[in-house]
Amino acid sequence: MTSTAPAQPLFLKTKPKSGRANPTTEYSALLHTVRDAGLLRRRTGFYFLVFGLITLALGGAVAGILLLAHTWLVLLIAAALGIIFTQYAFLAHEASHRQVFTSGKANDVAGRTIANLFVGISYSWWMTKHSRHHANPNVIGKDPDIEPDFVSFTADDAARTRGFRAWFTKRQGYLFFPILMFEGLNLHFHGFRTVFGRGKVDKRWLEILMLTTRVALYLAAIFLLLSPGMAFAFIGVQLAVFGIYMGASFAPNHKGMPVLAKDSKVDFLRRQVLTSRNIAGGGLVDAFMGGLNYQVEHHLFPNMPRPHLKRAQVITREYCAANDILYTETTLRKSYAIVIRYLNRVGLSAVGDPFDCPAATAFGR
Repeated sequence: MTSTAPAQPLFLKTKPKSGRANPTTEYSALLHTVRDAGLLRRRTGFYFLVFGLITLALGGAVAGILLLAHTWLVLLIAAALGIIFTQYAFLAHEASHRQVFTSGKANDVAGRTIANLFVGISYSWWMTKHSRHHANPNVIGKDPDIEPDFVSFTADDAARTRGFRAWFTKRQGYLFFPILMFEGLNLHFHGFRTVFGRGKVDKRWLEILMLTTRVALYLAAIFLLLSPGMAFAFIGVQLAVFGIYMGASFAPNHKGMPVLAKDSKVDFLRRQVLTSRNIAGGGLVDAFMGGLNYQVEHHLFPNMPRPHLKRAQVITREYCAANDILYTETTLRKSYAIVIRYLNRVGLSAVGDPFDCPAATAFGR
């Protein structure tokens, strides 16, 4: 749904009577208003508090493992760890956007430490991939988040699938959330493949040390404290919850929104707003999604600290209304339904023409 503007406008239309205003001027006006409101100032204290609370929860999870090590109730702790690691991932994501400290170096140190040592994801891999996404969200051939993986995000990619992939693709909307159980493992795999690969990696040996140390300590602790069967179950539950939570937090933001051609000429303001979706729901959704529910504002002002996004939304939503730019916001439940419908619609492209003659196809008609 499209939100409505507040009763008292904060902006006059920047669009002149004869055609649209200069796109650069439009975005600059919005940026200056947000900056003048103090919404780009860092909130380092907030992030120290959040990091402290998550780390306290991690300590509680470790205590829970020690107390429940001989019962299957320990799998509840595994699920809790999946949530805790995702919350750490939100912090690493924010540090990568320079939201935590004014110093870029301090942000990189914090982001790399949290991503590699706490979450087990390569910070360099994430930075490279996510920077490309922010520059060209939902742009075919430029946004890595819509490149074909196991799931196809465009009709052309779906049509190229064969065999089991085609069978899956036809049903990918319904299978999307179940398949996210493997996303945690996929993220760890991409991290190791990056740091041990041939491509350029910033601080390669530091990341290798961090990732291998994290995995070694984690596996050693689990297998020392739990029986082998319980240890494998613990790791499986933790990875499944981590993958589902990560996917459930990032998928609603762009999937099912307009996909732009590689050569499309869309200005920065409209490219970011028209391809992003906000998720309404108040403080509970804010905490659940780590601020990613303000996706429009996050894309327009990527270095804005999480606590300021809500105030920025009021300004941005009204500015878009005044300039006839479609601003999309819906609930979390509806966003998931949109994602499923969209992926199913894309998946139908893998079916092909139902009136094709199989025999003629076999003989190369």
